[in-house]
Amino acid sequence: MRAAFIPRLGPASDIRYGEVPEPVPGPTDVLVDVAAVSVNPVDTFVRSGLFRTPLPFPFVIGRDLVGTVVRAGPGAPRFAPGDRVWTNSLGHDGRQGAAAERAAVPADRLYHLPPGVDPTTAVAVVHPAATAYLALFTHGGLRTGETVLVGGGGGNVGGALIVLAAEAGARVVATARPADAEHCRALGATEVLDYRAPDLLDLVRAASPGGVDLHLDTSGTNDLTTAVDLLAPRGRIVLLAGARSRPELPAGQLYMKDGSIRGFVISHASGATVNRLLAAGRLRPRALEVRPLSAAAETHQRLEKGELNGRRVVLTTPGR
Repeated sequence: MRAAFIPRLGPASDIRYGEVPEPVPGPTDVLVDVAAVSVNPVDTFVRSGLFRTPLPFPFVIGRDLVGTVVRAGPGAPRFAPGDRVWTNSLGHDGRQGAAAERAAVPADRLYHLPPGVDPTTAVAVVHPAATAYLALFTHGGLRTGETVLVGGGGGNVGGALIVLAAEAGARVVATARPADAEHCRALGATEVLDYRAPDLLDLVRAASPGGVDLHLDTSGTNDLTTAVDLLAPRGRIVLLAGARSRPELPAGQLYMKDGSIRGFVISHASGATVNRLLAAGRLRPRALEVRPLSAAAETHQRLEKGELNGRRVVLTTPGR
């Protein structure tokens, strides 16, 4: 079968497109005909070695896919041939990736795609949605009525954070470009502030007089001095971007507020939550670009150069 793969850890130029052996699924795996895969920043971290995880070589890149079940092992009774499915957790921890014509997916990491949901749209949004779910609930412990600050609300992950936080009954303050303010409000943000405003810190304080219960910065800047200053008592900072950032930590102020900082690398989230929002049409990419699977190397290069500017790129397999 054809796939986008690397022979070793390295730059995007090392990505090859060609023939690799078809996967052999185990008893609890599901063999999937891949229709489309998305390209995410974490894919570049795995490929380059920035995020170290066991990988088989040659290694098929990518995490997310939407496709159709070919066959399911005896330990995967929830799936049958012809089922439309998605996953967002291939391509790490010893598993081959998604960017191929076929993939073997562990049954506990595979979800049914809701009826009527476009596969290209779905694969573009499941990764941001799963990231947002983990940040808000698994690691952030969000509770109804709390104030959430979303830095970068106009982006894909930022938008998903706004949607999920608002759905959970939180009050969302977002920072974004002025051009993105209306979009953020439509997603559920109560306040939208210009992230370039010279008095942004004062504006955030005015918008959250009791302090920020949960602070999330999707830009990867991770300005912990400002974040800790804005925290409410027992507030939480969740790090979900900025693998190369090296911020200073005002530890004294953090512990005096009884605050905490947590970080995570995405693995998998609640498929039920993501599916509910997919079916309701609440998760949508702002801008979508569809390319063939053979464009994987070029797409990784564009992503690492910052050329996508919030656009989601979906790679489709031949004939899809």
